[in-house]
Amino acid sequence: MSRTVIVGASVGGVRTAQALRSEGYDGEIVLLERETELPYNKPPLSKALLKGTSDADSIRLLTREAAEELDLELVLGAEVTALDPALRQIQLADDTRIAYDNVVVATGADARPSPWGRCPGVHVVRTLADARRLRADLDNGGTIVVVGSGFIGAEVAATARDLGLEVHLVDPLPTPMSRGFEESVGRIFLGLHQDHGVQPHFGTGVEGIDGERGSFTVRLSDGTALSAGAVVVGIGADPNTTWLASSGLAVEDGLVCDQYLRAEGAPGVYAVGDVCRWRDATTDELIRVEHWTNAVDQALCVARTIVAPDSPRPYHAIDYVWSDQYDWKIQVVGHHEGAVADTLLGDVASGCFAVLYAGPGGSLLGAAVANWPKALITTRKAMAAGSTYDDVLAKLEPAAPRPVRDMEGA
Repeated sequence: MSRTVIVGASVGGVRTAQALRSEGYDGEIVLLERETELPYNKPPLSKALLKGTSDADSIRLLTREAAEELDLELVLGAEVTALDPALRQIQLADDTRIAYDNVVVATGADARPSPWGRCPGVHVVRTLADARRLRADLDNGGTIVVVGSGFIGAEVAATARDLGLEVHLVDPLPTPMSRGFEESVGRIFLGLHQDHGVQPHFGTGVEGIDGERGSFTVRLSDGTALSAGAVVVGIGADPNTTWLASSGLAVEDGLVCDQYLRAEGAPGVYAVGDVCRWRDATTDELIRVEHWTNAVDQALCVARTIVAPDSPRPYHAIDYVWSDQYDWKIQVVGHHEGAVADTLLGDVASGCFAVLYAGPGGSLLGAAVANWPKALITTRKAMAAGSTYDDVLAKLEPAAPRPVRDMEGA
């Protein structure tokens, strides 16, 4: 009987196990997780769970009962230290070795730690334990400084304001969530945070963090000194590949894989999620995407390839990411890099709008959508079908809350 070992029980790992059974895989499945927590969903950590509107049980991806129904061996607290592709073995921290026929690397990414010290009260948000520690400090009230305004930082800032804290948001870039939005759209979301009382410090970095929990001073490069009871550092994440150092596999900002998500030069080794850096079938470029939906879709692709290795399907990603901030649902389809034109549809003042991005030759590169379900559904379907920018514009323009305006009027 064949055995598939999945290393990492976040969404990519759990969904791979589920997809294997759905595809008819009847071999052994071993799911290894370094945390001692039952697998859980991570997007709520900076939103509903941190706010207190959901709890740990409500974000579980897998229970013991569900694991039994899948005939799945779930091993918690399993720290994997090495992979030997030649022997097809996984090594654990206690020197246990587990043989495999297939191994799926789903170890995700770890939050980039604070370069200004890691004392209690200086937080990152990547795990359930992280969120619990931060929530305990938020319960003390007062002031919080959030360093980094990507999706995690912006969500934590919004949650802290909803809980009544004074919030300072710091970033050397000019607007929040700059990886997902170009600057004109970023200004809209900067205004959203300002309207809710967040004090922005953009275009400036952090020189240092002094003090201790309850009494920090955050020194900015523009000379400003901010007092805070707690600090959150959200400056990105790094793929968790340290344990692959001795494997001989190609590791370059993630585990390098081909278009089928197979590790290069290592039969039976696959990767999914934040740790996977794969060769795009269309552009032939190596890319890595840190999105929940990407991990889910890659899990399906890898499961099909394991079950039917002679007829693999190349993985094709259409970026999709969402964020809940205050009463806004912010969603991104595709991307804006390389856009030659953009159009704003809807009403920024009411928080219901979409920005469409056109690529060379009239293609639809992507869209940024706020609180407009029809625009989201239309653009996601259009990206999957390869529809043109003009086709989507013609569908959405009549339904827009206000007349079309170019981005200069945003």
